[in-house]
Amino acid sequence: MTTIELLPIQDVTACCSPVTTEAMTQESAEVLAKSLKAIADPARLRLISMVAAHEGAEACVCDLQEPLGLSQPTVSHHLKVLVDAGILHREKRGTWAYFSLVPGALESVAALLTSPAR
Repeated sequence: MTTIELLPIQDVTACCSPVTTEAMTQESAEVLAKSLKAIADPARLRLISMVAAHEGAEACVCDLQEPLGLSQPTVSHHLKVLVDAGILHREKRGTWAYFSLVPGALESVAALLTSPAR
């Protein structure tokens, strides 16, 4: 039986304008900073890359520990941070959790950092 765990995903584009078009509010800066902080860790960047490059663009937690070279609790912590930030989606299948990129999540963060064409 497949169980899908849905967590609140924060769309950073819903609250924020690109940083180059107008001054950000404190609240907008905090929301964007949470997303940036989640991806600003080498292990988390590698996890994002590993999940995206894995067959079917999803990976079992069991496939991520060894290539990353970190302990299971550490990998689980990093994955939780990425899920909480809305970067990865978690789906429980039996005893294993599978992760995939949330469609558009990285693109929305990138869009807030780039200047629109003038």
